[in-house]
Amino acid sequence: MHFTAASTLLLAGAALAAPSRTARAIDIDAVIPAVVPVNTRGGNAELITKLVTAPTTLDRAKLLDQAGDWVFDFKDVNAAGRSEAKGQGGLSMAATAKTFPALIGHGASMTVGFLGPCGMNTAHVHPRATELNIIVQGRLVTNFVLENGATPVANTMKTFQMTVFPQGAIHQEFNPDCTDAVFVAAFPHTDAGTSQIAQNFLSLRPDVVGATLGGVQTLNGKDIETFRHAIPDNIALGIDACLNKCGIQRNAKRDLSELFD
Repeated sequence: MHFTAASTLLLAGAALAAPSRTARAIDIDAVIPAVVPVNTRGGNAELITKLVTAPTTLDRAKLLDQAGDWVFDFKDVNAAGRSEAKGQGGLSMAATAKTFPALIGHGASMTVGFLGPCGMNTAHVHPRATELNIIVQGRLVTNFVLENGATPVANTMKTFQMTVFPQGAIHQEFNPDCTDAVFVAAFPHTDAGTSQIAQNFLSLRPDVVGATLGGVQTLNGKDIETFRHAIPDNIALGIDACLNKCGIQRNAKRDLSELFD
Protein backbone atom coordinates (compact mmCIF):
# COMPACT_ATOMS: atom_id res chain seq x y z
CA MET A 1 0.00 0.00 0.00
CA HIS A 2 1.32 3.39 -0.98
CA PHE A 3 0.98 6.26 1.50
CA THR A 4 1.47 9.85 0.47
CA ALA A 5 2.62 12.53 2.90
CA ALA A 6 -0.89 13.96 2.93
CA SER A 7 -2.55 10.64 3.80
CA THR A 8 0.00 10.05 6.55
CA LEU A 9 -0.88 13.41 8.11
CA LEU A 10 -4.60 12.63 7.91
CA LEU A 11 -4.14 9.30 9.65
CA ALA A 12 -2.03 10.90 12.35
CA GLY A 13 -4.63 13.58 12.91
CA ALA A 14 -7.41 11.01 13.21
CA ALA A 15 -5.41 9.07 15.77
CA LEU A 16 -4.87 12.17 17.86
CA ALA A 17 -8.54 13.13 17.70
CA ALA A 18 -9.79 9.70 18.71
CA PRO A 19 -10.49 9.33 22.45
CA SER A 20 -8.09 7.10 24.28
CA ARG A 21 -9.58 4.04 25.91
CA THR A 22 -7.04 4.35 28.67
CA ALA A 23 -7.60 8.07 29.35
CA ARG A 24 -7.83 8.62 33.08
CA ALA A 25 -10.73 10.49 34.68
CA ILE A 26 -9.98 14.18 35.23
CA ASP A 27 -11.47 16.16 38.12
CA ILE A 28 -12.99 19.30 36.59
CA ASP A 29 -12.04 21.32 39.67
CA ALA A 30 -8.40 20.50 38.98
CA VAL A 31 -8.42 22.25 35.61
CA ILE A 32 -10.64 25.29 36.17
CA PRO A 33 -9.41 28.46 37.96
CA ALA A 34 -9.18 28.19 41.72
CA VAL A 35 -11.85 29.82 43.85
CA VAL A 36 -10.30 32.90 45.47
CA PRO A 37 -11.52 35.62 47.83
CA VAL A 38 -13.41 38.12 45.67
CA ASN A 39 -13.43 41.91 45.62
CA THR A 40 -11.37 42.18 48.80
CA ARG A 41 -10.43 45.76 47.88
CA GLY A 42 -13.97 47.09 47.44
CA GLY A 43 -14.10 50.60 48.90
CA ASN A 44 -10.29 50.85 49.08
CA ALA A 45 -9.75 54.61 48.74
CA GLU A 46 -6.08 54.30 47.72
CA LEU A 47 -6.83 51.82 44.93
CA ILE A 48 -9.83 53.83 43.73
CA THR A 49 -7.73 57.00 43.52
CA LYS A 50 -5.07 55.22 41.48
CA LEU A 51 -7.69 53.76 39.12
CA VAL A 52 -9.41 57.11 38.61
CA THR A 53 -6.13 58.87 37.81
CA ALA A 54 -4.63 56.10 35.66
CA PRO A 55 -4.10 57.48 32.12
CA THR A 56 -5.09 54.33 30.18
CA THR A 57 -7.28 51.26 30.48
CA LEU A 58 -4.16 49.08 30.42
CA ASP A 59 -2.74 51.00 33.39
CA ARG A 60 -5.97 50.38 35.30
CA ALA A 61 -5.87 46.68 34.46
CA LYS A 62 -2.33 46.42 35.83
CA LEU A 63 -3.53 47.87 39.14
CA LEU A 64 -6.20 45.18 39.38
CA ASP A 65 -3.61 42.44 39.74
CA GLN A 66 -5.59 40.06 41.96
CA ALA A 67 -7.96 37.58 40.30
CA GLY A 68 -10.67 38.36 42.84
CA ASP A 69 -10.55 42.06 41.90
CA TRP A 70 -12.72 41.21 38.88
CA VAL A 71 -15.57 39.43 40.72
CA PHE A 72 -18.41 40.92 42.81
CA ASP A 73 -20.54 38.76 45.13
CA PHE A 74 -24.14 39.95 45.48
CA LYS A 75 -24.72 37.37 48.23
CA ASP A 76 -22.05 38.90 50.46
CA VAL A 77 -24.61 40.96 52.34
CA ASN A 78 -22.41 41.41 55.39
CA ALA A 79 -19.50 43.01 53.56
CA ALA A 80 -18.97 46.62 54.60
CA GLY A 81 -20.27 49.17 52.10
CA ARG A 82 -22.00 46.62 49.84
CA SER A 83 -25.60 47.20 50.96
CA GLU A 84 -27.04 50.24 49.22
CA ALA A 85 -30.38 50.06 51.00
CA LYS A 86 -31.50 47.91 53.89
CA GLY A 87 -34.87 48.11 55.59
CA GLN A 88 -37.77 46.15 57.00
CA GLY A 89 -38.98 45.08 53.55
CA GLY A 90 -35.69 43.86 52.07
CA LEU A 91 -32.36 45.12 50.82
CA SER A 92 -30.46 45.96 47.67
CA MET A 93 -26.80 45.33 46.86
CA ALA A 94 -24.99 47.69 44.51
CA ALA A 95 -21.83 47.09 42.50
CA THR A 96 -20.57 50.63 41.82
CA ALA A 97 -17.25 52.33 41.22
CA LYS A 98 -16.85 52.51 45.00
CA THR A 99 -17.94 49.01 46.03
CA PHE A 100 -16.44 47.29 42.96
CA PRO A 101 -13.39 49.30 41.74
CA ALA A 102 -12.96 47.13 38.62
CA LEU A 103 -15.92 49.06 37.14
CA ILE A 104 -13.97 52.32 37.03
CA GLY A 105 -13.53 53.47 33.46
CA HIS A 106 -16.06 51.01 32.03
CA GLY A 107 -19.29 53.01 32.31
CA ALA A 108 -21.53 50.42 33.95
CA SER A 109 -22.86 49.29 37.32
CA MET A 110 -25.48 46.91 38.69
CA THR A 111 -27.81 46.49 41.65
CA VAL A 112 -29.61 43.36 42.86
CA GLY A 113 -32.73 43.95 44.95
CA PHE A 114 -34.18 41.43 47.39
CA LEU A 115 -37.79 42.21 48.41
CA GLY A 116 -39.61 40.16 51.03
CA PRO A 117 -43.34 39.32 50.86
CA CYS A 118 -45.32 42.53 50.19
CA GLY A 119 -42.06 44.49 50.37
CA MET A 120 -41.65 47.80 48.55
CA ASN A 121 -38.71 49.82 47.25
CA THR A 122 -40.05 53.33 47.78
CA ALA A 123 -40.20 55.99 45.06
CA HIS A 124 -36.76 57.25 44.01
CA VAL A 125 -34.74 58.57 41.09
CA HIS A 126 -31.31 57.85 39.62
CA PRO A 127 -29.94 61.28 38.70
CA ARG A 128 -27.13 60.09 36.42
CA ALA A 129 -28.39 57.02 34.56
CA THR A 130 -31.26 55.12 32.96
CA GLU A 131 -32.13 51.81 34.66
CA LEU A 132 -32.87 48.48 32.97
CA ASN A 133 -34.72 46.35 35.51
CA ILE A 134 -35.32 42.61 35.08
CA ILE A 135 -37.22 40.44 37.56
CA VAL A 136 -35.38 37.12 38.07
CA GLN A 137 -37.47 35.63 40.88
CA GLY A 138 -41.17 36.13 41.58
CA ARG A 139 -43.16 39.09 40.28
CA LEU A 140 -42.67 42.85 40.45
CA VAL A 141 -45.15 45.71 40.26
CA THR A 142 -43.49 48.83 38.85
CA ASN A 143 -44.53 52.46 38.56
CA PHE A 144 -42.75 55.42 37.05
CA VAL A 145 -43.47 58.93 35.83
CA LEU A 146 -41.04 60.56 33.43
CA GLU A 147 -41.63 64.25 34.17
CA ASN A 148 -44.31 66.92 34.69
CA GLY A 149 -47.19 66.34 32.28
CA ALA A 150 -46.22 62.74 31.47
CA THR A 151 -48.69 59.92 32.06
CA PRO A 152 -47.61 57.59 34.88
CA VAL A 153 -46.76 54.05 33.72
CA ALA A 154 -47.56 50.97 35.81
CA ASN A 155 -46.87 47.31 35.05
CA THR A 156 -46.88 43.89 36.69
CA MET A 157 -43.87 41.94 35.49
CA LYS A 158 -43.36 38.18 35.53
CA THR A 159 -40.04 36.39 35.91
CA PHE A 160 -37.48 37.36 33.24
CA GLN A 161 -39.48 40.34 31.98
CA MET A 162 -37.72 43.70 31.88
CA THR A 163 -38.68 47.35 32.04
CA VAL A 164 -36.81 50.63 31.61
CA PHE A 165 -36.80 53.58 34.00
CA PRO A 166 -35.48 56.62 32.09
CA GLN A 167 -32.77 58.69 33.73
CA GLY A 168 -34.25 60.99 36.38
CA ALA A 169 -37.72 59.39 36.28
CA ILE A 170 -39.45 58.83 39.63
CA HIS A 171 -40.06 55.10 40.00
CA GLN A 172 -40.70 52.33 42.54
CA GLU A 173 -40.95 48.54 42.80
CA PHE A 174 -43.36 46.42 44.85
CA ASN A 175 -43.50 42.66 45.51
CA PRO A 176 -47.20 41.63 45.35
CA ASP A 177 -46.67 38.04 46.47
CA CYS A 178 -46.10 35.95 49.59
CA THR A 179 -42.63 34.78 48.55
CA ASP A 180 -39.40 36.69 48.04
CA ALA A 181 -38.83 38.61 44.82
CA VAL A 182 -35.42 39.37 43.29
CA PHE A 183 -34.69 41.93 40.58
CA VAL A 184 -31.52 42.96 38.77
CA ALA A 185 -30.96 46.57 37.73
CA ALA A 186 -28.27 47.60 35.24
CA PHE A 187 -27.01 51.15 34.66
CA PRO A 188 -24.78 52.73 31.96
CA HIS A 189 -22.81 54.63 34.63
CA THR A 190 -20.44 53.53 37.40
CA ASP A 191 -22.21 55.87 39.83
CA ALA A 192 -25.89 56.18 38.87
CA GLY A 193 -26.81 57.65 42.25
CA THR A 194 -30.06 57.15 44.18
CA SER A 195 -32.33 59.79 45.68
CA GLN A 196 -35.41 58.66 47.62
CA ILE A 197 -38.22 61.11 46.85
CA ALA A 198 -40.19 61.28 50.11
CA GLN A 199 -37.18 61.00 52.39
CA ASN A 200 -35.07 63.63 50.68
CA PHE A 201 -37.96 66.01 50.08
CA LEU A 202 -38.90 65.96 53.74
CA SER A 203 -35.25 66.40 54.72
CA LEU A 204 -35.50 69.96 53.39
CA ARG A 205 -37.37 70.79 56.64
CA PRO A 206 -34.97 70.14 59.54
CA ASP A 207 -37.74 70.65 62.10
CA VAL A 208 -39.66 67.65 60.80
CA VAL A 209 -36.77 65.25 60.05
CA GLY A 210 -37.37 63.29 63.26
CA ALA A 211 -40.98 62.59 62.21
CA THR A 212 -40.28 61.57 58.62
CA LEU A 213 -39.18 58.37 56.94
CA GLY A 214 -35.52 59.19 57.48
CA GLY A 215 -33.08 57.21 55.34
CA VAL A 216 -34.89 53.90 55.04
CA GLN A 217 -35.48 52.72 51.46
CA THR A 218 -37.48 49.51 51.92
CA LEU A 219 -40.53 49.03 54.10
CA ASN A 220 -42.34 46.06 55.58
CA GLY A 221 -45.89 45.67 54.27
CA LYS A 222 -47.06 44.81 57.79
CA ASP A 223 -46.48 48.46 58.74
CA ILE A 224 -48.93 49.78 56.15
CA GLU A 225 -50.91 51.73 58.76
CA THR A 226 -47.82 53.65 59.87
CA PHE A 227 -46.68 54.82 56.44
CA ARG A 228 -49.98 54.72 54.46
CA HIS A 229 -50.07 58.52 54.23
CA ALA A 230 -46.58 58.58 52.67
CA ILE A 231 -47.22 56.32 49.68
CA PRO A 232 -49.59 56.40 46.65
CA ASP A 233 -53.11 55.05 47.21
CA ASN A 234 -52.76 52.36 44.56
CA ILE A 235 -49.63 50.94 46.19
CA ALA A 236 -51.22 51.11 49.64
CA LEU A 237 -54.18 49.16 48.28
CA GLY A 238 -51.79 46.67 46.69
CA ILE A 239 -50.04 46.13 50.00
CA ASP A 240 -53.42 45.67 51.75
CA ALA A 241 -54.43 43.02 49.22
CA CYS A 242 -51.02 41.33 49.43
CA LEU A 243 -51.16 41.14 53.23
CA ASN A 244 -54.65 39.64 53.04
CA LYS A 245 -53.57 37.08 50.46
CA CYS A 246 -50.50 36.08 52.44
CA GLY A 247 -52.24 36.02 55.80
CA ILE A 248 -49.72 38.49 57.20
CA GLN A 249 -50.89 40.31 60.33
CA ARG A 250 -50.70 44.09 60.11
CA ASN A 251 -48.70 45.88 62.76
CA ALA A 252 -50.51 48.53 64.77
CA LYS A 253 -49.84 52.13 63.77
CA ARG A 254 -46.77 53.40 65.59
CA ASP A 255 -44.21 56.18 65.51
CA LEU A 256 -42.10 56.04 62.34
CA SER A 257 -38.89 56.10 64.36
CA GLU A 258 -39.78 52.66 65.72
CA LEU A 259 -39.56 51.15 62.21
CA PHE A 260 -35.87 51.94 61.94
CA ASP A 261 -34.55 50.73 65.30
